[in-house]
Amino acid sequence: MVNLKTLTSAESGRYLLLGNEAIVRGALEGGVRIATSYPGTPSSEIIDTLHEASGEIGIYVEYSVNEKVALEVAAGAALCGWRALCSMKHVGLNVASDTFVTLAYIGVRGGLVLVSADDPSCWSSQNEQDNRYYARLANVPMLEPSNSQEAKDMTVSAFDLSETLELPVILRSTTRVSHTLGPVDLGRLRVRSFPPGKFVKETERFVMVPRHALTMHDVLLGKMERALKISEESPYNMVIEGDRDIGVITSGAAYNYAVEALNKFGVEASILKLGMPYPPPSRKILRFIERYDKVFVVEELEPILETDVRSVCSSLNSRPKIFGKLTGHLPRSREYTTRIVYEGMAEALDIPTSKINRFPYLDQKYLEIANSAPARPPVLCAGCPHRASFYLMKTVLGRSIVYCTDIGCYALGIQPPIQVGDILICMGASLGVACGVSRSQGETTVAIVGDSTFFHASIPALINAVYNNHRIIVVVLDNSTTAMTGFQPHPGVPYPGKSQIVIEDVAKGCGVKYVKVVDPFEIGDARMILREALAFDGPSLIVMRRPCSIMERRQGVRRRPYIISKDRCDECLACIKTLGCPAFHIVNGEVGIDQVLCTGCGFCAQICPRRAIEESRRHMYE
Repeated sequence: MVNLKTLTSAESGRYLLLGNEAIVRGALEGGVRIATSYPGTPSSEIIDTLHEASGEIGIYVEYSVNEKVALEVAAGAALCGWRALCSMKHVGLNVASDTFVTLAYIGVRGGLVLVSADDPSCWSSQNEQDNRYYARLANVPMLEPSNSQEAKDMTVSAFDLSETLELPVILRSTTRVSHTLGPVDLGRLRVRSFPPGKFVKETERFVMVPRHALTMHDVLLGKMERALKISEESPYNMVIEGDRDIGVITSGAAYNYAVEALNKFGVEASILKLGMPYPPPSRKILRFIERYDKVFVVEELEPILETDVRSVCSSLNSRPKIFGKLTGHLPRSREYTTRIVYEGMAEALDIPTSKINRFPYLDQKYLEIANSAPARPPVLCAGCPHRASFYLMKTVLGRSIVYCTDIGCYALGIQPPIQVGDILICMGASLGVACGVSRSQGETTVAIVGDSTFFHASIPALINAVYNNHRIIVVVLDNSTTAMTGFQPHPGVPYPGKSQIVIEDVAKGCGVKYVKVVDPFEIGDARMILREALAFDGPSLIVMRRPCSIMERRQGVRRRPYIISKDRCDECLACIKTLGCPAFHIVNGEVGIDQVLCTGCGFCAQICPRRAIEESRRHMYE
């Protein structure tokens, strides 16, 4: 592993880097001057690493309020000649797409690299959309690394390509590339001399009224013709020669699975690896496929490469058979594994499987382990204030009311025994959806949203609720951080050099008449406020504010853990059945509290009907 100083200052050497760290290094070698982002897994380490190093390396790094704003800040800087990096997870580009598609028309002056970190298998996302489509939608070039070395090198190249074409360039990563360690040979860092940017006015190019937009669309198409020539000659679009019986076309992380599958077969097929898959190098693809009777296309998610290959293939008199997703040999969903590609290839290409096929053995071992290991579903942490908020909502507002929830730690509220959360779509959708549910049912509906998500995408919907007088209760779960993605700051948190924006002030400014703030651990006050909100005629907003327990521990806050009095406990299990705190356990039929996991929040003591939970007399750290 590499430390931060080496990552940001070493001029040479080989180091193990995460894909995201490699992108950071590539940005520094490429002369980045400004980096912006709204954090989201699997992209978060990019902005976090740059933010941590920003003071030393002298670049401007911003946690923006959402991805659209992040891209706009980066675009403004790039229009002034600075090299800009904007990183986000795949669904973040949905938020930024309005800006992104039109930005392609006006272009940039300094290089602008947009990192889109896709998430096949939805490891930490609400969908597994394929953002390669965005390159086609916006008509911008795209690079796609398959390992950490390429992630670094392609980031440098993306800046150069962006300035050559005066277009933003997408660098498309995936979870497996972003979060895999790999060896990276470092290059030289650019001299860090950053003169002030300067915007040179050019109204017909930069002001997208319809007449200008039509002209700039034609300009964009001309730029992409130049991009096609670059793609045809790009060293990232390479042929790895092997046997002439089988051809494989692949890109990104899928390349690694294809190589491993071929190794298991003992077959050295020729591989066309596309590191710059858009615009697709049609002539290079044509020269490759005309050598084979069978071509197997390996790519995760949508059949985009396969469609390109089939389109190119249509010009041939003698067409090879193309295999992939459209023939049913590979799935269109979920992250791939070597086995998925291995079995698809074997069926499509009539390759005899190895005599030593270990997959059945591995299946059996997997089942043995899976059946013996206890289930470990994701749950709210011990001491999480959201658990208290959910408990209060259930006990005061009831189970029948519709709870529209949102993206964040609190999405885990759907897990037993809490089970609060009936609809979840995307960042900020809870408020708008709650308005529609309330209007259609004629009943009050609850919108649950986190503090960071409130600023990200909820304010327009809150104004809409006020304007149209929707009967919704907005519960803002304010734990003073963006916890799920790595404890990044947001506008509602005090931070050196930043201006704090207070959530309740925003709500009042939006016209909400009933606005209250309460600590969810203050059960009596919280219950009273929830009842008042339920009775209020119109939209109401409650900020349930208490810091994240993990963040408090990191800050050195220590409280005495709680214990269970064996004399008073009648083993009713109310603590376990209602809260589901992971600090509770049952050993030899007795309920106990793990003294390491317990944060000393004391909420369980307040809801125990037998008053059998009490503070320990001795601090575990004493």
